[in-house]
Amino acid sequence: MTIISITFPLLCMVLLGYWVTHFQFFSKSQIGGISKFAFNLCIPVFLFLNMYLAHLEKSFDINMLAAFYLPVLGIYLLGFLFNRYLMERGRGTGAGSSVFALGCSYSNTILIGLPVIIAALGEQMMGSVFAIITFHSAILFALTFLLAARHSIDGFSWRTFGRTLVINPVVLSITAGLVCNAIGVPVHRELIAALTLISEPALACALFVLGANLSFYRIGDNWLASMFASIFKLLLLPALVYLCGNYLLALNHQQVSLVVLMSASPLGVNAYLVATQLKSQQSTLASTVVLSTILSVFSFSFWLWVLL
Repeated sequence: MTIISITFPLLCMVLLGYWVTHFQFFSKSQIGGISKFAFNLCIPVFLFLNMYLAHLEKSFDINMLAAFYLPVLGIYLLGFLFNRYLMERGRGTGAGSSVFALGCSYSNTILIGLPVIIAALGEQMMGSVFAIITFHSAILFALTFLLAARHSIDGFSWRTFGRTLVINPVVLSITAGLVCNAIGVPVHRELIAALTLISEPALACALFVLGANLSFYRIGDNWLASMFASIFKLLLLPALVYLCGNYLLALNHQQVSLVVLMSASPLGVNAYLVATQLKSQQSTLASTVVLSTILSVFSFSFWLWVLL
């Protein structure tokens, strides 16, 4: 399978979403409806179903988790120090540096990484993907709020944060699928068939909505900071994951490919929502979402060339 055959169908869906919105064939409210359908119904059902059907003994591998999360935390720390001492020269806040660090390390795995992984490695790897991202938001968001709270906790509630994280559709659906799988809850095959039908538009809708949303965001004045964050996210993080998985933890080739492609995903829009809640680096992260998504076309092509 060539790189073009993997990326071309995905790019077509993204470009379709962008152009129909750019030329106002679909309005912002109509895209909002499609987005709600995708992210509150199709994708949660898709995640639940695949986690429920996954082979847990093969999905949870401590070495794979380490190969992904050790570099992620390392890049997070590097991004924090880079912003604090080079970008802000020690004059900034913990909130600003922690949000920038989040922008360097948080991956848009569901919308972009997962379609690429399925196209390149096959659907049998989805259980491992979900096992890894189960802790993704919890670790990085909690770390960001914790570092920001050292300087200011005005307007922030740990209770609200915890409740928001727990009821997040992605976290909730993966957790429900994991629990049902682990304790052996029976699901009738007719219900499985119905859930499969609901889940089928998930990835196509996600890519379509992603493209549509690119027309609403702009690369703002903080383009230089966004460029640095994108370099951390798309080049340094996957490189560290590749070295860690290949040489430090001796994963097999398929496992290395999985964690590298996950880490090579662009910045997820949820990081921008965290920046908005903390009232810091909103423009930088909004720009990084757009810039890293555009540049991920080239970074994914590079990493697919390295891995395949």
